[in-house]
Amino acid sequence: MAQSTVFRRLFQTTVQDFAKCERPQDPPHKGGGYKIYKKLVFLVGLPAVLMAAAYTYMSHQRCHHERPEFVKYPYLRIRSKRYPWGDGNRTFFHNCEVNALPDGYEDCEKCDDDEAAPSE
Repeated sequence: MAQSTVFRRLFQTTVQDFAKCERPQDPPHKGGGYKIYKKLVFLVGLPAVLMAAAYTYMSHQRCHHERPEFVKYPYLRIRSKRYPWGDGNRTFFHNCEVNALPDGYEDCEKCDDDEAAPSE
């Protein structure tokens, strides 16, 4: 019995002490926390994205890449069935300057127009 009263007193005092102790409260919100992130987005984020876009655009304008030589590997450009658009041989995002067909690069009008335009 003495043990139960000791335990009860110890438990009661711990609960009372816990109830009396001051817990840290959340800091008062003034409703301005979003302003910091808004400034960061507009003053740091957007200029960084615009600078990266400008750098990429300028670096692609500087150098002209030649098309690599076509090598017909048996495991690439396999067409088991036709595509449901166009002639069925070109992918949806086909670019005649970059993408090859299963039998090699095609001569596209855009490439021919670029070469013929300066002579006029």
